[in-house]
Amino acid sequence: QVQLREFGGRSVQAGESLKLSCVATESSFNSYTMAWFRQTPGKELEFVAAIIQIVMIGTQWEYADSVKGRFTLSRDNAEKDSYLRMKNLEPGDTAVYFCAARKGSPTTSPQSYNTWGQGTQVTVSS
Repeated sequence: QVQLREFGGRSVQAGESLKLSCVATESSFNSYTMAWFRQTPGKELEFVAAIIQIVMIGTQWEYADSVKGRFTLSRDNAEKDSYLRMKNLEPGDTAVYFCAARKGSPTTSPQSYNTWGQGTQVTVSS
């Protein structure tokens, strides 16, 4: 069972950039879809981005419309890391960001992911 831990959340000003990292504990991470979700108080988990790399096929990404062009998700299977690079941050991006993993193709439904990190807070001030 893969375990995940997020790093990198902090307070920034609108327009600034930030990189979040998600570290997996096992090498079997390579076969998993890695995703990021975010949540604000009183609201449901919101899909942000997902990525999977399949040998001989390539890389597949999914992004929420709200972050397309501003957020980039990548992964380093050798290091068991995934990275969410966020630029042009807006106050509306303020949330707790969660890393998640699942076996299979990327989906936007949080119920499809069975492994979660503890979350990292991102706060964007105007």
